[in-house]
Amino acid sequence: MSAFNSASKHLLVRQLGLADYVPVWHAMQDFTDRRDENTVDELWLVQHPPVFTQGQAGKAEHVLAPGDIPVVQVDRGGQVTYHGPGQIVAYPLIDLRRGGMGVRAFVTAIEESIIHVLRKYGVIGQRLKGAPGIYVDGEKIASLGLRIRQGRSFHGLAFNIDMDLEPFQRINPCGYEGLVVTQLKAFSSFVYGEVESHLVDSIATQLGYSEVTGNI
Repeated sequence: MSAFNSASKHLLVRQLGLADYVPVWHAMQDFTDRRDENTVDELWLVQHPPVFTQGQAGKAEHVLAPGDIPVVQVDRGGQVTYHGPGQIVAYPLIDLRRGGMGVRAFVTAIEESIIHVLRKYGVIGQRLKGAPGIYVDGEKIASLGLRIRQGRSFHGLAFNIDMDLEPFQRINPCGYEGLVVTQLKAFSSFVYGEVESHLVDSIATQLGYSEVTGNI
């Protein structure tokens, strides 16, 4: 993995709390379109009210029975997934081109960040070939869905911590029929805010930031 260059060592963290998906998505788009070569990279942390999001190439047949949960078509990669309270959603808004990092290395760094956090709680996270995200004993605990525009990233990762997993049964998660979804609660005790802090530290370390500021 290539490290970021010295122009991009500062990461600003924003804690958004519980926020509706669509306004946050549009804010990410706006931030990405307006930023320039001097804009500080940011990491947004948020929980969303219940929502299904469907990636650009998402197939309608993977949305089985959404019921009263809205389905939003978005501009990230990947298939359908679910967001809800008790899930850490992290949006790294990173200038990859400025930092000299390729997309594959970026994805690997994000995945490795989650693996490191799980290890702190005695949980072994794994990658599965051809199935992006992180798994524990074959069950998915974190998903990734990214968009790169003009060398800059938005969208990000969803890490299941302590949530109602039932809505995942209403879809084929990430386009995989029968995929079982799990969460940190099934394996370990924790403090939610502490997990967020570990994730921020891990992402900053994996991407080579030496200065992290913000409201976490």
